[in-house]
Formats: sequence, C-alpha cells, structure tokens
Amino acid sequence: MSSFCQGIFQFERAYLYMEFGASVKEIRTKLNFSQKELAEQTGLTLRTIQRIENNEVKPSLHSLKEMERVLKTDFSEFKKTTDAKPYEFNVTLKITDMNQFIADIKTLIKNNWKIILWLIVISFLFSNYEAIKAGFIDGWNSK
Repeated sequence: MSSFCQGIFQFERAYLYMEFGASVKEIRTKLNFSQKELAEQTGLTLRTIQRIENNEVKPSLHSLKEMERVLKTDFSEFKKTTDAKPYEFNVTLKITDMNQFIADIKTLIKNNWKIILWLIVISFLFSNYEAIKAGFIDGWNSK
C-alpha cells in the first residue's frame, strides 16, 4: 500500500472512531477512573483501553459491552455499522479487530486460568470415571 493510501486510511480510521475514543475518555475521567482501573474492571488489557481512547482501534462488541457495564452508560450510537465503502482499509480494520479479539481472549484466559484448569480436570474425571474406578479396584485386588 502506498504511503498516500496509508495516510488516507489513517485519517479515515481516526475520523470514524474519534468521537468514540473521546467519549470513553471523557466518561472515564468524570467517574474518576484511571485507565488501569477501567482495564481491571472490564477485564481488558490496559493497552486495549489506551488504543480505544487514542482511536487506534475500534472496540469489539465484547469490549464495548464491558465498558458500558463498568461506565454505566450506553454506547448504542457507536454500535451501528457505518456505510463504509469496501476499500482495502476495511480488511485492515478487520485484522485489527481480530487481533484485539485475540488479546481479549488471552486476557480472559489469564484472569480465569484456575477456573479453566478445574473445569478441564473435572471433565477429565467425569469422562474417565469408569476407567479410573476399574484401575483403583484392580490395584486393590492385586495386593
């Protein structure tokens, strides 16, 4: 992509999300939340909050809902899809959204890894109950 096209892409992207990032920052500061506190309460990364407020990314639906919940506000006007023309920058935005989604999933796993581990262990025990039971009985009978 030429530098001219990249410049247009960055301008259009900034224009599309300028209002949202500014709104999030304004509401967050009115509620006396730091970016770190908002990140902790939403389960998003601090970097994701920074990128949203700086209009570097469009928040995923999950991120939007979590920010609505914590900030006790409605961002429904930003949920509407824009009538964007199918230029190449839409592909880049989708890749950015996917990267943000992956970052959100990593944060979710990082914050809940103990629960996930317990679920795996419990499901393993339930699915192999008969084999485990037979192993214990055979072990006791051989002594």
